[in-house]
Order: sequence, then C-alpha cells, then structure tokens
Amino acid sequence: MKDMVRYLTEQLVTKLDEVEITETRDEQGCLVIRIKVAQEDMGRIIGKNGKTAKAIRQLVAAKASQENIRATVEILE
Repeated sequence: MKDMVRYLTEQLVTKLDEVEITETRDEQGCLVIRIKVAQEDMGRIIGKNGKTAKAIRQLVAAKASQENIRATVEILE
C-alpha cells in the first residue's frame, strides 16, 4: 500500500527528495498512511477543492478493501 501511495505522490510533486510516506497502525488496527511533501507541493497533493486528496483516499480505500483491511490517509503539513 505504501508503494502505491509513494508512486501516486511522486507523480504529482516537483521535489521528489522531500516526499515522506509512513505507515503505522492505530489503536483499532487501522492502517494509517501519512504523506508529507514540500510546502510548495501541498497544493498539488490536495488539488482544487481537495479533489486530488480525495482521489488518493479513494484509491487507498479500494486497495484496502481488496486486502480486507481498513486504511486512512493523512496529509501532513
């Protein structure tokens, strides 16, 4: 899952060396994927009216559903 999110993120940003993707589990066992990018690339990740961020979250949810797990995506500033 982390690799898929990294691939999607790297296709959108201009500063590849500042992309950080981490995976952790919360108290309920839900997979939490955190995306951190350069401040200049935040607009590219979020998109107009949040459409890009929503699309990334939907892709992660679909992949998680295939693997029978719960997953969320957080975009860090």
